[in-house]
Amino acid sequence: METPRETLTGTGIELVRWRPYRLDELVAAVQESQAHLGAWLPWATGGYERADGAEFLTRVAGQWDAGGAYEYALLAPDGTLLGSCGLVCCVPGGRAEIGYWLGLSHTGRGLMTSAASLLVAEAFRAGAEYVEIRHDERNTRSGAVAERLGFTPDRQERTDGPIAPSCSGISLVWRKDRP
Repeated sequence: METPRETLTGTGIELVRWRPYRLDELVAAVQESQAHLGAWLPWATGGYERADGAEFLTRVAGQWDAGGAYEYALLAPDGTLLGSCGLVCCVPGGRAEIGYWLGLSHTGRGLMTSAASLLVAEAFRAGAEYVEIRHDERNTRSGAVAERLGFTPDRQERTDGPIAPSCSGISLVWRKDRP
């Protein structure tokens, strides 16, 4: 498996490897969308402070360097932070998994579909045999991204660990095989 590229560029967006200098932007983006993100993401339910952002950036730098997970800041053409997405590559059997979040003020414009499309293409370029997206069954917007990208429903799984307030505890797993 090849290491994913640090910058991925699409129409109207850019994905760049998270770097420590983006700490203030990260914290501000999460805090601005706290209720929106906290409904679906356990890490965003109890507030998000500078220490949380610093821990995230330190952790993802280590994961990138170790070759396990690759997290990107999702940017507008003017450099505005819109959200985040990540690629876990490759686990046994050639599986990659992507995950994502988008600030509330940036939803409904196809930005995450574009970002996820870049991640899927990069996963296949790097050697993944198939890509999965998983989300809570109640999070229909995340499912719509998978559907728009041609993923097919694969299975349901009980969620391990804590769940966010809007979640049911049942994850839907979507799959897309290498073309």
